[in-house]
Amino acid sequence: MTTHTEWLDLVNERDEVVGAVTRDDAWARRLPVRVVNAFLVNRAGQLWIPRRTEAKRTFPGCLDMSVGGHVERGESYEAAFRRETQEELNLDLNTVPWREIAAFSPVETTLSAFMRVYELRSEVAPAFNSEDFSGAEWLTPAELLARIEAGDPAKGDLAELVARCYGAGHG
Repeated sequence: MTTHTEWLDLVNERDEVVGAVTRDDAWARRLPVRVVNAFLVNRAGQLWIPRRTEAKRTFPGCLDMSVGGHVERGESYEAAFRRETQEELNLDLNTVPWREIAAFSPVETTLSAFMRVYELRSEVAPAFNSEDFSGAEWLTPAELLARIEAGDPAKGDLAELVARCYGAGHG
């Protein structure tokens, strides 16, 4: 368990910073904060989908995005994406092709937070952080959505993000 308090920017319905809030308080009270998510995609159009470790506080043992995390207080979306990609996948964004593919609002969607979504391109599975993930596999968006539909536990926003970014049932 983490002993330090994680501070996040509290934002309004237009994603403008209006204050600061602890991560725990933000989620307990469902306050609007910022997160980043990313998918590692290969030439075949498969997504590298990891499974969270059982030790994770939220969504233990669930399928997850390739990269995901909170934007910390005073941090930009891109800086958070760079930090999380380094922490979770041991990848330096200066060495792998990437792009922003979407920006979502919890006001206009059923997603949990303001979110920027990125795509990384690679043919090889990353040397992921074993404290974050217990394993991973390459799945097409359709295979992943079918797996979730069949009851494989997944992180809250995963199915909606894949459907919004890669088309529901395509691939």
